[in-house]
Amino acid sequence: MTTISNLPRELEEIFCRIPLKSMRASVQLTCRKWDVLLKNQSFTKMHIEKESSQIIMLMDYNLYLKRVVFDNDPSIEPKGKLTCLGEQVRVSQVFHCEGLLLCTLRDDTKVVIWNPYWGQTRWIEPRYSHEIQYGRFKYNYKYALGYVNKKKRSCRSHKILRFIDDNLRAHVPGSDEFWWYEVYDFDYDLWTTLDVTPHWRILFFYHGVTLKGNTYWCASERNSGDEHEYHMICFDFTRERFGPFLHLPFSAGISCDYVNISCVREEKLAVSLQHNEACPNEIEIWITTKIEAENVLWSKFLKMDMGPDFDDIPISKSFIIDEEKKVAMGFYKNYEHSIYNKVNFIGEDGYFRGLDLGVVEDVVKGCVASVCPYVPSSVQIKKSAG
Repeated sequence: MTTISNLPRELEEIFCRIPLKSMRASVQLTCRKWDVLLKNQSFTKMHIEKESSQIIMLMDYNLYLKRVVFDNDPSIEPKGKLTCLGEQVRVSQVFHCEGLLLCTLRDDTKVVIWNPYWGQTRWIEPRYSHEIQYGRFKYNYKYALGYVNKKKRSCRSHKILRFIDDNLRAHVPGSDEFWWYEVYDFDYDLWTTLDVTPHWRILFFYHGVTLKGNTYWCASERNSGDEHEYHMICFDFTRERFGPFLHLPFSAGISCDYVNISCVREEKLAVSLQHNEACPNEIEIWITTKIEAENVLWSKFLKMDMGPDFDDIPISKSFIIDEEKKVAMGFYKNYEHSIYNKVNFIGEDGYFRGLDLGVVEDVVKGCVASVCPYVPSSVQIKKSAG
């Protein structure tokens, strides 16, 4: 097989400088050996350092590819709108798994798996549709994309977890809770209902983060009365089951704190905490140093006091970090207007900078702005079994 080491040094330097997206259109038509090389994982890894600052933003039902510059003066450079799915497709949620995107549509009638690097897609139709209204918010199905862990990356079997859990109905007198969990297997083109009785509660506004095939969420104990404390829970796609609660590096309550999970270079997890009562303007971020089935070890990444005049949430929901520069970036939440039109950069020694994206997002519309890191992947999407 042709590898990067087989190329002349001059050609290797050229390939290293060309974006993967640009090479996809040209190299495939140039030479069969180069086409094979382009699909080789070792070749893709060469670009990880170069393109690791790329992110995908979901805003107003559209996906945008951007590049984050974590310099002395951080900035976000637009690289273009992702349009392979067609201009009429309105994406309401996006989930990332090693270069593959799982997108749910605004009407929740279909989902699509998409590799933007190859332009490959696979449309999947869910078996059922169920919608729950809670106040001005709407309960939709939650999704996660993962895979069965195998030695060979090319042999991985991807799966989708889809569930809906009306755990807030427990507080309504005379009402019964409702939940439904199912898994879609790419190999067999088949949905399977999971027989679970959840001891956990995953709040409807939290997204999961996939790391090495498994997905992690912030969760709490289901029957814990009024004192709901944050934990972390993992869904194992190989065994198709949820594991036990995993501890977080701090004590936080759902009614008084904001906790979010992110992924670091597809190697580690990161978690952010902002207190809402005891220290309302203090935010801290931790990174995992070890992840096991029933144990997680953490190291503090940074801690920052926003000051007494800061009224909002500096990092709300999704965020990304740069380990080397000790900087975190994420959408911020404005209490008064419930909009996500800015991103904040925070760092050591009180560093703070806000950037206006020029786009107003209303959470009532059902599309909340989010961000996820993105590195191009040569993983092929398996075609439907028919």
